[in-house]
Amino acid sequence: MNRTLSVVRMQLINRQTFIWIPLIVLAGSLVITLAIYGILRGTGGVTINLYGGGAQAPLWYFLYVGVSSLTLTFPFSQAMSVTRREFFLGTLLTAVITSALLAAIFVAGGAFEVATNGWGMDGYFFALDWLWTAGPLVAFAFYFVTAMLFFIAGFWAATIFKRFGAMWLTIVLIGIAALLVLGLFVVARTDAWTELFGWFATIGAVGLTGLMAAVALVFAAIAFPALRRATP
Repeated sequence: MNRTLSVVRMQLINRQTFIWIPLIVLAGSLVITLAIYGILRGTGGVTINLYGGGAQAPLWYFLYVGVSSLTLTFPFSQAMSVTRREFFLGTLLTAVITSALLAAIFVAGGAFEVATNGWGMDGYFFALDWLWTAGPLVAFAFYFVTAMLFFIAGFWAATIFKRFGAMWLTIVLIGIAALLVLGLFVVARTDAWTELFGWFATIGAVGLTGLMAAVALVFAAIAFPALRRATP
């Protein structure tokens, strides 16, 4: 366990990647979104509540964090005689810590927006209606799992690259994209859009969080065997 925690400390030496850049991306996205809300309210023609998708920006950045957590530190960890299992567990624990921090900021921001009626102009950045109605605990779990999913997806892609090279990573990514397109084709051919959207509406935020958690576990389960044979 001590060696696993040492991996966490090793990863957090690069606080810029794990902490400061995600916070800067989040702050920048928030400022831009609020400026847009202010412009829309200033025109006087918009009376409905405003909701933006800018909050997802730092979540997408966690893809890069997942990639860099392997490519930048894995060779160094092997030189320090850290086992691959310890590196894997320590890196995931680092992701848990930083994802929980980001999720807590999102929930605190959502609570502030609810208390101030959307920054005083009914403009919401954190407190998305479909998510916040399920409660702050569900919102925390959703943002935490989303950040973890992006991180693990990036880490998984990096392990495939390290183990098999760029060509196989490209083939795998194209294969995944092809499967997604095939799924959309089947839905379109069977005219099942109503059923699909209805299913997502039925499972709600809790079900969607569980679904993303399952996908993250699949990526993690694939990443570890690849990491065991990856070249530093």
